[in-house]
Amino acid sequence: MKVFGIAGYSGSGKTTLLEKLIPQLTARGLKVSVIKHAHHGFDIDRPGKDSYRHREAGATEVLLSCGDRWALMHERREEPEPTLDELLRHLSPCDLVLIEGFKQEPVPKLEVYRPENGKPPLFPERSDIVAIATDVDLATDLPQLPLNDYVAIADFVMHTMQLQERPC
Repeated sequence: MKVFGIAGYSGSGKTTLLEKLIPQLTARGLKVSVIKHAHHGFDIDRPGKDSYRHREAGATEVLLSCGDRWALMHERREEPEPTLDELLRHLSPCDLVLIEGFKQEPVPKLEVYRPENGKPPLFPERSDIVAIATDVDLATDLPQLPLNDYVAIADFVMHTMQLQERPC
């Protein structure tokens, strides 16, 4: 599996870019998965549901399954936060894993940069940033892609990751 990151500060548009990029890549016949790092705690379960009650009772893992999907919830309890490599091992084989938020991981990344966010760009400090998606001109030799040109961004990812289009 090849891994490509989308990096940028909160509010820069990483999730929106991924939401538009994934259909561009899957339309080219790729099987794409996503791993998102959340800086805040989250819970996909709801109090009162059976799975919630099982976790609250002390189960380390609860796997939910239905005709449309399955989800595995793992309670870390006292375990350290897993590494990206450990998380990747949980995914089924695919062509490309897009990661959002793991800006410290040394994988090729596209930075989503919006100056109105009031934050400095990441690329001057991060050698793993291979291009920038932005709506302004920046002083850099890195490729700069129009923030909303999802076809161009998909083309760049395909080329950078040496992926081949497959008939659907």
